[in-house]
Amino acid sequence: MEDNNKFMQRAISLSIENVDKGGGPFGAVIVKDSEIIAEGANRVTPDCDPTAHAEVNAIRAACQKLHDFKLSGCTIYTSCEPCPMCLSAIYWAGIDKIYYANTKKDAESIGFSDNFIYQELGKPLAERAIPMRPLMRHEAQQAFRNWSNKEDKQEY
Repeated sequence: MEDNNKFMQRAISLSIENVDKGGGPFGAVIVKDSEIIAEGANRVTPDCDPTAHAEVNAIRAACQKLHDFKLSGCTIYTSCEPCPMCLSAIYWAGIDKIYYANTKKDAESIGFSDNFIYQELGKPLAERAIPMRPLMRHEAQQAFRNWSNKEDKQEY
């Protein structure tokens, strides 16, 4: 429990420091074997990158450090409940556990709302705010056939 608090405190400290550095109020750390292996802060506006959320930045750093795209055996501590993009990245990375401090309601109260994304995901494709239309599926299937037939592929 004491280690959990220590790791969460680091994520919170990163979020506070990041506001002073021009970033958003979010921080995250990734821990493996009771050691912080990566940290991240929200750099969306300074980096002009809508994907530069704290959790995603921490995941990228952890994967580089471990030379692996899977982070099994890792725990992420994040200063706020992950948004849909970050939650998806956490699942794709195979992280074992998530601890968060602020809730998505807390984030919404200061102008960071993810509700529209959750609502959009529940709609049929044709009813979403951003139009999605299929195009050239037959041609795109070639890459899938190549992947299926590739004998030395690295599954993920």
